[in-house]
Amino acid sequence: MEHSIRDNAKGQRHGQLLCVLAMVLVGSTVPASKLIGETMDPFVATALRHAAALPVLLIGLLLQSTAWPRLCRHDRFVLLMQAAAGSVGYTVLLISGVQMASAADASVVTGTLPAVAALLSFAFLGERPKLRSLASIGLATAGVVLLTLVNPDAGTAAPSESRFLGMSLILGAVACEAVFILGQGRLRATLTPLQMSIAMSAGGLVLCALPAAVRWPVGGVLWQSTAIAGVLYYAWVGTVGGFVLWYAGAARTSAAGAALATAFLPLSAFALSAWWLAEPIHSLQWLSMGLVLIATALPLLLGKHRDVR
Repeated sequence: MEHSIRDNAKGQRHGQLLCVLAMVLVGSTVPASKLIGETMDPFVATALRHAAALPVLLIGLLLQSTAWPRLCRHDRFVLLMQAAAGSVGYTVLLISGVQMASAADASVVTGTLPAVAALLSFAFLGERPKLRSLASIGLATAGVVLLTLVNPDAGTAAPSESRFLGMSLILGAVACEAVFILGQGRLRATLTPLQMSIAMSAGGLVLCALPAAVRWPVGGVLWQSTAIAGVLYYAWVGTVGGFVLWYAGAARTSAAGAALATAFLPLSAFALSAWWLAEPIHSLQWLSMGLVLIATALPLLLGKHRDVR
């Protein structure tokens, strides 16, 4: 019995590590989105992202030789909703938003994901709000409000109106990701991490194919190599690596452990925005990030003392 408990604890840590790695990879797509959106339409970029990721995922599925489960109408609808929100809505809104706001701003806003997910569960799923969840939502909101007070250097940032619109689009992307997360627990069938990743990538490709075709540049491919490299990075690192690691980790760890790992998404995005894009980080941005990270950890830290059995 003691041996099995140790093995289970080890599996939990392993699962949480996989979730952390997934969030680091997903966070790195924030500065990549900044580079993509400079010369490429968001819908076109989203379609190319999934078109590049899907063959890699399918090869992995063939190597696994895992039978695909039969899906009921309910599960097909949930998967379609998840693909529309998490695979298309998140990417399109994020790429659009970081063209108006800085990647550092986007990093802070993406950190509100747990609070936004909790807020949506209260509003649309009828879950009763707990005090620690309300405190988390309040802190995350304060962090974003404080972020709007940052006065970027005029020579390096967009006008404040455009920046506010950009952060609003990024917040919309976070809401899409929250819908994606909330939908995961409502599937009746059991899909492997690779099968789930394929469903999201294939669904995203189908859903954005038409708008991408409409917005395809006249005369063919007119993008810079930086944007193409960004799309391939997003596809093979953020999509393939991020999806598979997250689903594999979430299957091994607790919901609290997976939730805590989401704190590494904004941290990764924030650090890479400063290093990769050489963006200046203002003091209020640091303070905003601190409030958002506390908001992420607060429900888990307070819940530890109440959930001990």
